[in-house]
Amino acid sequence: MYFLFAWRYFKAKKSTNAINIIAWVSISAIIIGTTALILVLSVFNGFEGLVKSLYSSFYTDIRISPASGKVMTITSEQIQQLKGLTGIKNFSLSVEEKALVQNGESQSVVYLKGVDENYRYITGVADNLISGDYDIGTADAPKLVLGAGVEGALQMYSDQFSTPLKIYLPRKSNTEQINMLEDISNDTISSSGSFRIQQDFDNKYGITNIDFVKRSVKLGADDYSFVEILVKDPSEADNIKKQIKKLFGDQYLVQNKYEQNRSLYSIMNAERWVIYGVLCLILVVAAFNMIGALTMLVLEKQKDISVLHALGGNRRFIQRIFLSEGMLLALIGCGVGMLLALLIAFLQVKYHLIPLAGGSFLIDYFPVKLRLMDFLLVGGTVFVIAFIASWLPSRKAAAQNFSLRSE
Repeated sequence: MYFLFAWRYFKAKKSTNAINIIAWVSISAIIIGTTALILVLSVFNGFEGLVKSLYSSFYTDIRISPASGKVMTITSEQIQQLKGLTGIKNFSLSVEEKALVQNGESQSVVYLKGVDENYRYITGVADNLISGDYDIGTADAPKLVLGAGVEGALQMYSDQFSTPLKIYLPRKSNTEQINMLEDISNDTISSSGSFRIQQDFDNKYGITNIDFVKRSVKLGADDYSFVEILVKDPSEADNIKKQIKKLFGDQYLVQNKYEQNRSLYSIMNAERWVIYGVLCLILVVAAFNMIGALTMLVLEKQKDISVLHALGGNRRFIQRIFLSEGMLLALIGCGVGMLLALLIAFLQVKYHLIPLAGGSFLIDYFPVKLRLMDFLLVGGTVFVIAFIASWLPSRKAAAQNFSLRSE
């Protein structure tokens, strides 16, 4: 019933044309705000999905690392226990250490990651090669798969380079004073290929044979930096993580994919909410227009309000009519805005209408991914703001002196 009165007031011709103009301005602002919010959140979803897929090519579902220090001891018994967990598809043992790689006059500090043969099956590094082959060699004849950024810093091309690189690694030592002859490993290594995943990895990592790295830094047979695990069902990663933590104890840090990149996801989430808050200002502007439109409507409909009161309508009834008027404006604006956002998003996904400037990213257009929760969030935001904006004029309508006035 309330919306029936609200609809009649909305479509009825007003004595003052400014009321119609202000009402449509507020609807237009809601349409723009709703469309902008959904599209921006959808673009954030697209970038988030893209970044997660890139990081998933390097980081595994679960990682075991030392709770303190850089090295942990993993016994053969613990490895057998790990193999016994049914949710695990595969895992890899690795050792990571900073190294200096030199090619003639060019040199670069890299995170040298020594891995076993399983590593290529649990990450996407081998699937993201841009030159050469994925070949980590052996302990006596190691080969190096470089990130594209490291390869550029060394001024070389892995698939065309035959001269061995010089590599320097710090060895494990029990003394504080460094002996350059004893505590620094000096070896040569051949480059077999290069990968491109994401700049954080491309400019930082080199992948080689684990036995070579362990020998160079003088680690024991059971010493490792990480155990990286691929699970059969990613949705069960947290349950498997709990089982691993129970098996290994508090001396080991067991992390899922989110926890390995906590800072990245936190920043992305913070940016998302900041942009959401800024774009909500458009809806606040619409709210001020709505207050003006409803206030003028209340002034124009004073006689109607007195008639409704005389027919038995109490103050609460009259207040709900004008609250419904505000909700109607919000419903029209929000509905049209959502449909417009859907249309633009569909066109962007299908035809890539809006390009991504710069040309240095992996894609050349803004990625878009629609989520139901974004529509619910934006819809809820619009109606909350509209309700607050409608409250003051509706209270004014309900609080006025009910006396039937002649025209």
